[in-house]
Amino acid sequence: MPTVVRFLLCFAALAAFSAVMGGALTAHLPDRFFAEGGRDMARQAIQMQMWHALAMIGIAVLMIQQGCRALISLSGCLMAVGTVLFSVGVALTAFWGIHPGPVAPTGGSLLMGAWLLLAVGVMRA
Repeated sequence: MPTVVRFLLCFAALAAFSAVMGGALTAHLPDRFFAEGGRDMARQAIQMQMWHALAMIGIAVLMIQQGCRALISLSGCLMAVGTVLFSVGVALTAFWGIHPGPVAPTGGSLLMGAWLLLAVGVMRA
């Protein structure tokens, strides 16, 4: 199995695991553990994380079937980095009220870029 595929599958599994864990914490922690409006913010970030974990699994499967094409591989890697930045940025705000500058927006921009690269990569495949 190519290294990039192994990375994406491992990363996606860990992202899904932490999304399930975050979902449980968000559902069961008392309100005092969240900044104002943080519970809803955390739920949205967890949903985004889970959807992108599933997307990375799909990208890895595509690479297994079609070969590791550069744009598709890059889209998966950008998706991984974007997921981390977006999720961490939102979690810091949701739980502690810390606004870490452009971390979440940068992650979101990387996620959007990853989807565009995937579209271009699939069209060129």
